[in-house]
Order: sequence, then C-alpha cells, then structure tokens
Amino acid sequence: MRRISVQNLKPGMVVARAIFSSDGRILLHSGIILSNRYIKRLGDLEIDSIYIRDKIFGYVEHRDIVADETRHNTIRMVRENFNKLDKNHNLDTRAVKGTVDNIVDELLINRNILFSLSDIRAFDDYTFAHSVNVCILSILTGITMGYHRTQLNELGIGALLHDIGKIRISLNVLNKPGELTRNEFSEIKQHPEFGFKILREYHDLSLLSSHVAYQHHERWDGQGYPRNLAGEKILEYARIVAVADVYDALLANRPYRPPYSINQGINILKRMSGIYLDPACVTALVANIAVYPIGTVVELNTGDTGIVIDTNREHPTRPIVKVVFNFRGQRIAHEHEVDLSKLKTVMIVKTL
Repeated sequence: MRRISVQNLKPGMVVARAIFSSDGRILLHSGIILSNRYIKRLGDLEIDSIYIRDKIFGYVEHRDIVADETRHNTIRMVRENFNKLDKNHNLDTRAVKGTVDNIVDELLINRNILFSLSDIRAFDDYTFAHSVNVCILSILTGITMGYHRTQLNELGIGALLHDIGKIRISLNVLNKPGELTRNEFSEIKQHPEFGFKILREYHDLSLLSSHVAYQHHERWDGQGYPRNLAGEKILEYARIVAVADVYDALLANRPYRPPYSINQGINILKRMSGIYLDPACVTALVANIAVYPIGTVVELNTGDTGIVIDTNREHPTRPIVKVVFNFRGQRIAHEHEVDLSKLKTVMIVKTL
C-alpha cells in the first residue's frame, strides 16, 4: 500500500483504504478498481491523494494513531454541532466531551506511534477534518509536555472547537480562492472573539477551553490578534493549538495553493518558532510527526529505492525501509529491510 497523488492515478489501480465524506459516508470502498470516472470524481472533490494497493512494493501494514471509526465519528460530530449552532440550536457539549475523552484514550494507548496525516479529505470537509487533526496534534503535544488527564481533555475540547467562531463568518469569505480584501480579512479576524463568546455560554465547558478559541491567533511576538498578547501572556493551551493549526493547514490542499510536504511543513514551523509560535510547543509537536509515514516510497543515498514499513519514534527522520530496487533500478531478488536509525551513513534523499 502506498499513497499516490490523484493526478498520477491510472485506471486499473486498486483503492487500498476507504475514502470517507465528512458525514461518515464511504465515497470509495477499499478494493474498488479505479476507472476514469472514479478518478475524475476524486478530482472534482479536490481530493489530493489516496492510498492504492501496490504489487511491486507489496502489503505494508499501516497503524493509525486514532482509529478510522473514531476519526470519522468525530468529524461527523463536529459538522453536526457547527450546523446546530448555525441554526441557533445548542452545542451538544456531552457529545463533545465524550468524543475528546475517546481520542485521549486512544492517544494514550498508542503514544509510541508517530502521527501520520493519513486522512483523505474532500475540499468541502476542510473545516471539520482540520478541527479533528488539530485536536489530535494538540493532545499529542500535551502528552509530550507532561499534561495530566484533565489538562488533556481541556486542551482537546478547546482544540476541537477552536474555529467554532467561523460559523459567524460568510462562507464566501471563508472559501474565497483568491487574496482577501482588507475588509474580508477584518471579518475573518473576528472569529476568535465570536468563538469565545459562543463557548463561554456553556458553563459545563472549562473557560480555559473557551480561551483557546479566543487566543489561537495570538503570536509569540505579540503581533497576532485579537488582543496582541505576547509570549507567556498567551494561554499555553492556545500556544499549542496555534502550532497544530498552522501545521495541519500547511499540509492541506487549499483553493489558493497545493499542500506542502511534511518536510516543508516542519521546516516552516521551525522558521516560525520564536516569532509566530512558542518554540517549546513547536519542539513538542514535531517530536510526534512521522516525517516519512508508513507507505512512503523513498530513494536512499545509496541509489536504492524502497518503501517505509515502520517509523522510529526516537529518530523520526530515520525509519525502517524495505529495499525493493537497487541503484540501477533493477528489482532486487531478495528484498531486505534497512533500519536507518542504526546506519549512520545511509539516509533518505527524496520521496517518490
């Protein structure tokens, strides 16, 4: 199994992992043989890439840090609650708290697995899938920073609902493919305050979770919004969510740009560290990222080509690779595994 860009798909390829809509419906089942019609449909949905079965590289077990069922149930719950609020109904705080509790459980159980952005999201699912990824990344960061259970739940709720204020923003502005005007950007900048006002009405939610919505666009150097808070004046939960928010947004396919690669995303975070973002939160989040996720086809500096079959938590840039082709591009008769964490002179030079 490997992930491949939709633009490189060809009829006859077989889907390896089911593709879901944000309401939990399966768009394409695992095992479906792709046709031109299916490929066009994926393009129309602005899905960037999918997982396919690969006879050359063989079966590779992909372990998710959060189960597909949990992820898609959470996306559906977020969407339903955004829609309820948009229609002036109440937020289902019991569902929110229960969902975050389940995510914390799974992340604590799977704490040795690195995060791989394995969800396949359609363009119109962006806000909801983004909210779930930010929640997962934030809780992982909190675990790395030594948070206890109550803190993880407060952080997770704030992260999951950090963009709830966007229900008060025009969809035309939110989804605009081009550059925003000054007035449109001023409208966008109101969503943190809208989110805070919404969440603080629910007294069974921690006020700290509400402040995540309020403060996640503040900057470490004090040049953010809405209140120009700086450094440790910004709630630490919000500083964590700010990092997760930026990272997930960078890796998403947006109307105005293609997604950045994992390496590019991490490098951008590091450049923003100490200016836009809290350096300690950047370091803690990056420690949880699989730079080369399982199923990634890579070229080594030896010229050999292989597929990542496992990650090393202590050495995220040095995974375990199954070598399939030699430096001449010839199929190797006896494929073998290489643990890059144990070989100082062998490294990945590019992904394919």
